[in-house]
Amino acid sequence: MVSTSFDAERGYDEDRFAARTVFESDRMKVVLGYFEPGQFIPVHAPASDVAVVVRSGSGVVREGSDEHAVGPDDVVVVEAGTERGIRADEGDGLEAALVTAPPPTDAEHDPVREGIRRGEFDPLAAGEE
Repeated sequence: MVSTSFDAERGYDEDRFAARTVFESDRMKVVLGYFEPGQFIPVHAPASDVAVVVRSGSGVVREGSDEHAVGPDDVVVVEAGTERGIRADEGDGLEAALVTAPPPTDAEHDPVREGIRRGEFDPLAAGEE
């Protein structure tokens, strides 16, 4: 059994969102995400479902072309293959648990790495310009 807390895992990075993996198997991955105001996980579309459970703060979860405002106690689920991303509001940070099943592959996270490198929330759309 894995047991931890947001407080025990908390850590921030001034350059990008911080992700603390608390569990990973070939079937599921559980990450606690810590976002400073305006930080984000860039839009990508892995072949895994994701559940986002917001603990504190506010932001948006992108699902396809829609953005959904989220705050404490909100739960959002995005199906596999759907473009998705998470961004903390500019005036607020965000803490959330992210559960993916199955875990995304390293290659599926290429748009995430590229978006962080370029500072773009939606690197997929930027590539279409």
